[in-house]
Amino acid sequence: MDTTLNNADRVRANTSVHVNRHIDEVIESRVRGYAQRSPAAISERIGQLEREWDIERMLQFNASVASFTGLALGITQRRSWFLLPGIVLPFLFLHAVQGWCPPLPVLRKLGVRTRSEIERERYALKALRGDFSFATPRPGAEAALQAVKA
Repeated sequence: MDTTLNNADRVRANTSVHVNRHIDEVIESRVRGYAQRSPAAISERIGQLEREWDIERMLQFNASVASFTGLALGITQRRSWFLLPGIVLPFLFLHAVQGWCPPLPVLRKLGVRTRSEIERERYALKALRGDFSFATPRPGAEAALQAVKA
């Protein structure tokens, strides 16, 4: 694995082509859909995107919950629950080193996106809203998508 890849690239490299394509198509469809919406509606969607959890945050959250649960149940119930953090933490390590771990394909199929995928949609919507000097106010969705790809 190329260690120069950032987390988003490593996640995409370890995600099936079909799932990546679906996520990209959803982004493009949403941007096209917002081409006919008001600047206020676009701003509301941008706000939602700023609060959206990316794959890294989801993996960290789920690993923390599973580890804390295993520790709490290991202390209060049965010692065998201590195995749960012993399984989850190596998954998190694998993800940090390789960009892949067993929960990754499931979360990606559920539509959990990388930070760069979320940012692509956000910047396309900003271009659509006319936030950038190189974009005319309220360009079509195609122009906004092209601006983000540039």
